[in-house]
Amino acid sequence: MKYKLVKEVVDLLEQFELENSNRTYTYDINGFKKWFTYNQSDSQSFHEPNWEGKENGRSADSVINTLLVHMNRFAKSYSKAAIWDSDFSSQEDFIYLINLRAFGKMTKMELIKRNIHEKPVGILVINRLIAQGWVMQENSTTDKRSKLVSITEKGMEILEKHMGKIRQATEIVTGDLTYPEKMELIRLLKKLNDFHLPIYEKNIQPENLLEEVLNNKN
Repeated sequence: MKYKLVKEVVDLLEQFELENSNRTYTYDINGFKKWFTYNQSDSQSFHEPNWEGKENGRSADSVINTLLVHMNRFAKSYSKAAIWDSDFSSQEDFIYLINLRAFGKMTKMELIKRNIHEKPVGILVINRLIAQGWVMQENSTTDKRSKLVSITEKGMEILEKHMGKIRQATEIVTGDLTYPEKMELIRLLKKLNDFHLPIYEKNIQPENLLEEVLNNKN
């Protein structure tokens, strides 16, 4: 009986290690307890929802992808409303400014990667912000090939002028979710982000991307 219990604990530890590959929980007893508690409560309250096409074999993966695309489009429509009749050309303008205000001076590529943009698209946004006088650039003291960018006083002013509407847009996107639901959504989205970000940073060519990710996942 004692050996059976030990085996069950070892099996649980192995499952914890496999499911915690993205380090959602710390690799210690506290992390294990949090993982175990969450999985116990989750399994007890689990209820599989219905979705369109489920009876015809439509997968959960397909539904998740579709809903994420829809949410992105909904969020963009609210962002457009927030910057309507302003000097911003797109939502990327104020998102780049918000990042610079929050995280301070950084290289152009750091700013572009933080926004998950391709380099040409990101450079266009940055150049537009520089032309408006909202962002300034300077030579890096550590790497002569890099340019550092930072938000200007004028950029701070334009951002603050429209932050009220921007905050309203972000609140609308989360809809009628309760606070616990928002926390759970953050946890799940962060888990997905932690999975995809290292892949994105490898800059794998499109023709090899799917095969390489699937091989590493398995």
